[in-house]
Amino acid sequence: MSASVQEQVLEIVAEQAVLEVSDVKLDASMEDLGIDSLGLVESIFAIEEAFDISVPFNANDPSESDFDISSVSSVIAAVERLIAEQKG
Repeated sequence: MSASVQEQVLEIVAEQAVLEVSDVKLDASMEDLGIDSLGLVESIFAIEEAFDISVPFNANDPSESDFDISSVSSVIAAVERLIAEQKG
């Protein structure tokens, strides 16, 4: 893996938000970045594909998911946790 998890997640989020990676702040929520529910689902799919993981996310009820999407940094932490669990 050449880019770090953080770099890859930032690239995916920036692409969905139609922003430059440098404009994506770690404390920003998906909503702050202008990512709607469809963009969020597309981001989750892109993350699953990029890291070859299965994200426990319920698009119909995000609050019931075990995947924290409250901020960009929480998404990065959740992805890192899923990668570690998959390796373990």
